[in-house]
Amino acid sequence: MKIVILDGYTANPGDLSWDGLKALGDLTVYERTRPEETIARCEGADIVLTNKVVMSREVMEALPTLRYIGVLATGYNVVDTEMAKERGIVVTNVPAYSTESVAQMVFSHLLTVTNRTEHYARQNREGRWTRSQDFCYWDEPLTELAGKTMGVVGLGNIGSRVAQIAQAFGMKVKAMTSRRQEDLPKGVEKVTLQELLSTSDVVSLHCPLTEKTHHLIGEETIKWMRSTTILINTGRGPLVDDEAVAKALKEGRMKAYCADVMTVEPPKVDNPLIALENAYITPHIAWASTEARMRLVQVAIDNVRAFVEGKPKNVV
Repeated sequence: MKIVILDGYTANPGDLSWDGLKALGDLTVYERTRPEETIARCEGADIVLTNKVVMSREVMEALPTLRYIGVLATGYNVVDTEMAKERGIVVTNVPAYSTESVAQMVFSHLLTVTNRTEHYARQNREGRWTRSQDFCYWDEPLTELAGKTMGVVGLGNIGSRVAQIAQAFGMKVKAMTSRRQEDLPKGVEKVTLQELLSTSDVVSLHCPLTEKTHHLIGEETIKWMRSTTILINTGRGPLVDDEAVAKALKEGRMKAYCADVMTVEPPKVDNPLIALENAYITPHIAWASTEARMRLVQVAIDNVRAFVEGKPKNVV
């Protein structure tokens, strides 16, 4: 059985093992694959694993031996699932492997804004504290989270975990969700988007990207927010309108924007958010803790093994 991994580098740059897949077939691992290389590299493969390489109708039509596509992620929009269904190709994903890692990144971003640890660490590498006349100093406001309101947009696995951590910090939690109020965790209040944006000190985005949620945070909805609001996006880049958020930050209509995802990745050099002092951008790494990647790789291997044994799981 021929197994091909098209873009294995981001999930496993060399610190983890693909040995579990080697035991199941003839494995070839490519670090990265350009679109024009996809068909040739998948030729003759029974099983293909992909993270970001698109498995389109055209690609699948050119691969008569293909029986299985394993997505090395939770989202599976890189696969034409309709075509896969027509061809009888099993498609699987890896659900919920990064919940803890992404939730942790939300609060890493939030604490960066409220406590400015990187700001002071950088200054003190340059000797500022050693020159201080007092035992301490601060030149940026320090903010407690206790008593503040966290607005969570979307209460799936990650959104629910973020809400739980926020409560542990002593924050009040409001949520925009399709779930009923009686089904929400204790202490979480269901509200509309307008109420959430207008009453929250911190807004964290965790909803799926759909036609309705594309640019959910844009020029009009930003008007509902406080000028002191901290907006955090670890969901999908296009949930926000980059131009509108950048404009709000420049004009003082939003305190900070923290993002681990961008509309285009890698972002273009002229993206209006990249150089702003009150925009905190990390390179799509919330999912990438060692522990989360270990879970990702192991579940991906287990998915393939289950398929080979005739009992596929995590089928999308």
